[in-house]
Amino acid sequence: MIIGIGTDLCDIRRIERTLARFGDRFVTRLFDDFERRKAFRRQNPAASLAQSFAAKEACAKALGTGFRQGVFWRDMVVRNHPTGQPYMRITGGAQVRLQSLTPEGMTARVDVSQTDEYPLAHAMVVISAVSRDGK
Repeated sequence: MIIGIGTDLCDIRRIERTLARFGDRFVTRLFDDFERRKAFRRQNPAASLAQSFAAKEACAKALGTGFRQGVFWRDMVVRNHPTGQPYMRITGGAQVRLQSLTPEGMTARVDVSQTDEYPLAHAMVVISAVSRDGK
C-alpha cells in the first residue's frame, strides 16, 4: 500500500553556486558524513549533492510535511545497498512522522530513484506500507 509519493528536480548549477559561496557550512547543514564522502569522491560533487538534495525534498513531500513539523534535512539520508540501489535512512522528526503514517501491523518501506543529466538532478521517493509477516 502506497502511503506517500514525492518528487523533486534540482538544478546542479544552483548547488555549484551554493558550494562556492557557503562551502562546508552548506554541506554540513544538509548532508551527513556518508553523503558528503560519497559526493566528494566524484569529479563533480555538486551533481551527487544535487541528487541527495532532490531526494530529501522528495521524501519530505512524500511524508506530507515538507521541512516543517520537526522534519529536518539531516533526518533523511540517502544511502546505498551493496547493489548500488539507493534507499533513504529516516531518523528524528521524519521517523516520527513516518511512524504516524504507517498502519498498525505494517512496516514502512522508503524507495528512492535518482538520476541526473547536467544541469538537472531528479529524485522520486515512494513510501509504502508492507505487512510485517510478509503476506
